[in-house]
Amino acid sequence: MQDIFTGTGVFAYPLLLCSLVAIFVTLERAFALRKGRILPRNLLEKLGRSESVPKSDNSVLGRLARFVSENPTDENELESIARLEINRLERGLVFLEIIISAAPLLGLLGTVSGLIQVFANIDPGTGLPEPAAFVEGVALALTTTVAGLAIAIPALVANGYFQRKIETFTVELGAVVEQIRNRQTGS
Repeated sequence: MQDIFTGTGVFAYPLLLCSLVAIFVTLERAFALRKGRILPRNLLEKLGRSESVPKSDNSVLGRLARFVSENPTDENELESIARLEINRLERGLVFLEIIISAAPLLGLLGTVSGLIQVFANIDPGTGLPEPAAFVEGVALALTTTVAGLAIAIPALVANGYFQRKIETFTVELGAVVEQIRNRQTGS
């Protein structure tokens, strides 16, 4: 592991930053997007029995349900509030998207730098690269590529998982809010 870090040269720092940000965002979103924080079971049961939403409930469903019960006919504002809540669910995912793109590009930049280092040290007399520079350049090329991909692939998986989870929550929230609205308006 130490060899990979030292083999990436100066590219180790931005790749390490990408890695740390990806880990932080993934852990934070895994905690924030738990079903109990978005659609708590006890609140779903209360709403199923047509009970009011407690003021202390700060879940996404709780905030939306309170808004619907206080403003049953304001459709446009409900859409705005719902979009705001979905935006909150997506918070931080833009950083994963940036890392998904940037980490492999940093790896590619390291690859190109390593190859430049190899070709810049070719002896004009023999046409062969200096052995130490050749090994160092190839190591830089390969380790930065591996590091960039090793960061981007898990970030891609996490981003896809969270996006799908948010889509599912959006559909579920929409169905529950529509039920509440129909009860409120008597439809």
